[in-house]
Amino acid sequence: MSNKPKYLVIKNQLKELILSGEYSAGSKIPSEAKLREQFGVSRHTIRQSIAELVNEGFLKKEQGSGTYVNDQNQQRVKEKGNKTIGVITTYLSDYIFPSIIRGMEETLSESGYSLLLSSTQNDAQNEKRILEMMLEKQVDGLIVEPTKSALLNPNLNYYLKIQEAGIPFVSINASYEELDVPEIRIDDTLANEMLTTHLLDLGHERISMITKTDDMQGKSRMKGFIRAFSKKKKSFDDKLIVTFDTETKGELADKIQVLLNLENLPTAFVCYNDQIAMTVIEQINAIGKNIPDDFSIVSHDNSFLSTASDVKLTSINHPKEQLGKEAANWIIQALEKPSFKKESVIYQPELIIRESTKKYD
Repeated sequence: MSNKPKYLVIKNQLKELILSGEYSAGSKIPSEAKLREQFGVSRHTIRQSIAELVNEGFLKKEQGSGTYVNDQNQQRVKEKGNKTIGVITTYLSDYIFPSIIRGMEETLSESGYSLLLSSTQNDAQNEKRILEMMLEKQVDGLIVEPTKSALLNPNLNYYLKIQEAGIPFVSINASYEELDVPEIRIDDTLANEMLTTHLLDLGHERISMITKTDDMQGKSRMKGFIRAFSKKKKSFDDKLIVTFDTETKGELADKIQVLLNLENLPTAFVCYNDQIAMTVIEQINAIGKNIPDDFSIVSHDNSFLSTASDVKLTSINHPKEQLGKEAANWIIQALEKPSFKKESVIYQPELIIRESTKKYD
């Protein structure tokens, strides 16, 4: 959780909704009562947040009518010396994304840059529309989290147009293999190798891997899973490999139930991220079993979810806000320093061992 005052946290979240267009230009934002209910804070906190956004020109109050999004800020008209950085992520308001975006926004703002924020919901058609908008707005730089990065992307030509226009851009969390673009991400292959090795060292061999097939992170993590077994000169049971994609994520609970009904059960799970780990834990608890006495479980991202349940998750730490700052600094350097080397930044994984694993006898 952020150490910032609550009103600043809520102010930043409201600003993200404005910049992303979810609160569109000229639209009325929810009432103070609804915002209080949404964020679970006092009226005073909401009023402070709104007052700051009014003062900064993002919102305007109309007596007797309500509070509205100021058209001037939504239009993103460039003033002299003011540069705008486009940011495209798969998601905005849940999981680790607010922390990543906060790191970008703080760094860009400190250097006098504006941020134009959009999310694709991991959908290529949304990405196409957003890229067209970014080109039309003539953004000065672009930070992109690829959409369905493990699949052939139909929008690659737009990225070539961006390169042709001389707009510096960097990808985060993953990359498009077809494009030669610097990326800022964690080493997902090594990360999952570390998680799997941790379980193997505890004596687990029947390990289930639950991974995502339409994002490059999932492919890289599967590679790490296989590498860990290979280095230990052991084999895994392919019936314990469970896959999903953006569209089939909702079917995971049923797939996990199938695993838990096998005659020869897995003893441990390697999960694509903490969200998936929560789904696995729910299904395990539903059959009267628990973590770590009956099953061990490890995961990725070290999100707030990793410490939110009764059993604290062993997880690979995602740099989150640090990654956001790194991406913003990368773009600033690319724009301001002609000699800047546009190179990738790959973080070495950090394994955080907590309570969700146990030696298998």
